[in-house]
Amino acid sequence: MRHTLFAFIVLLGFTSCAQSQDKKSTASAQKQTQKPTAVSHEGLAVATFAGGCFWCTEESAEKLKGVQDVISGYTGGTTKNPTYEAVSSGTTGHAEAIQIYYDPKVVSYQTLLEAFFAAHDPTTLNRQGPDEGTQYRSAIFYRTPEEKTQIDAYIKKLNAARAFQAPIVTQVAPLKEFYPAEEEHQDFYKNNPNNPYMRAVSKPKLEKFKKKMEGKLKENE
Repeated sequence: MRHTLFAFIVLLGFTSCAQSQDKKSTASAQKQTQKPTAVSHEGLAVATFAGGCFWCTEESAEKLKGVQDVISGYTGGTTKNPTYEAVSSGTTGHAEAIQIYYDPKVVSYQTLLEAFFAAHDPTTLNRQGPDEGTQYRSAIFYRTPEEKTQIDAYIKKLNAARAFQAPIVTQVAPLKEFYPAEEEHQDFYKNNPNNPYMRAVSKPKLEKFKKKMEGKLKENE
């Protein structure tokens, strides 16, 4: 399986999320549409997930009804104020993650869980497609005991229903601190549509996600 995956990657002419051109140079070379600088998070709930390279997970989350803002960043490790390069080395303990600000009157935490598991493969330990390392692990970072109970119950339900071909290996851990990623990593999918990784990996994943979450997406998504 590993050899098949490797051959597939070579055939498409790209490597991993971390190696698919340099994130900073690629983002700087493209015309960027920056996130609104005055997005108010007042009155919104917050959820934090890690499901592999945040280039795609951010874009998936932003398409959900009720989601007002999504920030790409790093969490789950011990290094303070980590950089992308440090996290990519796999030595910080941090995972590439997204912080979702949402209106709980429009979208529930349960729906966010459903979207999380629809957006990636939660059965591959420290791997998502061509991306390998603890920085790409599947993880949910909870803020309250109630969230942890809900997470554990949903994972148990998915495993019992054999929703995936293998058991779920998603880490469930308390959120300690979330560090926003550098500016060039925000809205990377929108800003870099011609990036090889976007075309070969992120776009197909996003299209599958949209089909799975049909009816729960914003209009025209």
